[in-house]
Amino acid sequence: MQERNAALTTDQKALAVNLDKYKYGTIVEIGAGQEVARRFFQVGAAAGTIAKTMSAYDMAVSDDIYGQVDRYVSRERLLQMLDKEFTQVVTRLSDVRPKNTTFFAYAATVTARSFKQTNECHGWVGVRLQLHPGAEPSDVILHVRMLDHENAQQSEALGILGVNLIHGAFFLHQKPDWIVESLADGLGPERIEVDSIHFSGTYFEEVENRLMNLHLVRSKLTRAVVFNPAGEVVVPGALFYRKPVMVMRGHFKPVTNVNIDMMASGLKQFSQLAAVDANQIVSLAEVTMNSLIRNDNVDDADFLARIDLLASQGYTVMISDYLRYFRLRDYLRRYTQKPIGIVLSVRDFHYLFDEKYYEGLEGGILEAFGKLFPDNTYVYVYPSRPRGTEAAAQITLDNVEVPRKLRHLLAHLKENDKMLALIPLDDRHMHIDAAEVLTNLRHGRGSWENDVPEAVARHIIANRLMGYDSE
Repeated sequence: MQERNAALTTDQKALAVNLDKYKYGTIVEIGAGQEVARRFFQVGAAAGTIAKTMSAYDMAVSDDIYGQVDRYVSRERLLQMLDKEFTQVVTRLSDVRPKNTTFFAYAATVTARSFKQTNECHGWVGVRLQLHPGAEPSDVILHVRMLDHENAQQSEALGILGVNLIHGAFFLHQKPDWIVESLADGLGPERIEVDSIHFSGTYFEEVENRLMNLHLVRSKLTRAVVFNPAGEVVVPGALFYRKPVMVMRGHFKPVTNVNIDMMASGLKQFSQLAAVDANQIVSLAEVTMNSLIRNDNVDDADFLARIDLLASQGYTVMISDYLRYFRLRDYLRRYTQKPIGIVLSVRDFHYLFDEKYYEGLEGGILEAFGKLFPDNTYVYVYPSRPRGTEAAAQITLDNVEVPRKLRHLLAHLKENDKMLALIPLDDRHMHIDAAEVLTNLRHGRGSWENDVPEAVARHIIANRLMGYDSE
């Protein structure tokens, strides 16, 4: 199988673009110097590639060139920049450049570290380009977070990323997943994070953007990606900023009626907290990457099926590689200091109190719980009742078994209202086991349809999802 050449340096990539006399365009960068342009100039032969470079830092100047916008570091501003610069370079130079020229415009609008700035350093980066002479343009647009602590380091990282993006879009466009992977070349996960990517245009019409964003997680470019109910990628910082968040962790294979009641019950109790405005809550269904992996590979069809089924119920979905709960909390705390609620079934309670789960932590389970509950974070535990048993057989937070030496820890968390019992809104579904539902649906239609929302059952049957077999 063909493999991508991951050994190319940033300078080698920039020179490869410069030496192709038919690639010609504009580079405009706002917010962290002109590091991308500098990379192309310093390797030589840039005269055959660069039509113009620019940094419109002054807001009045930027508005005069690109038009008004509510936020300067935004997708809207980036698109204004790409529209203006690409149209301009094509209009001005189509008649004077060789007919085989493929034009491009690279743009970035970011807020980087400064001597008086302490807020998050992030930005929007994109390239618009022709992938065939005279073709309609195609776009690749990213949202990035800069993780270096010094302005010069952040600028350098953006320069490397920009070269990777331009080179990848031109030379790897037939394999969009390689474009994603190439973004990290010359950079480590400690330097820059790409938490959303979007392909569009003539040559990317067949690209499934949800899979490309999943590939960001697989490629270690980010730890999590978020999709709204329409299946569109959402920038986490915009979604979670200063809002209370309720997360339901699970495999959702498939989403069942008990999942629906878990979230509804959790939201009801979570909204009663004094610090929570019910109208501001972000309710999130979170799937961990390890639940998508089969035979060391991510099952793309399985991933898309779960996203579609959760979307049919109106859920915002997050895919993450956070196995431990306190890592999930740390991630959300980047964006909000409002309360965080995590709802889980008592069926999965053993994971939380399994000390093997915390091997590698110096303080073990105590360190993990200390990081999970340092402030207004709450775990809501939904009860279970095995199918065919009486109400007295119900397993709840109050009678669930944990190792003897951890009983005092559980009692402490309950006593201090860090771990709370959920009261079901509809207790008819407590017997449902998703694994059992999955096994049954693979044999065709049957009683499993009563254990999932009607729309989910229809979707599974109509699209033969998750191994459904109508034979």
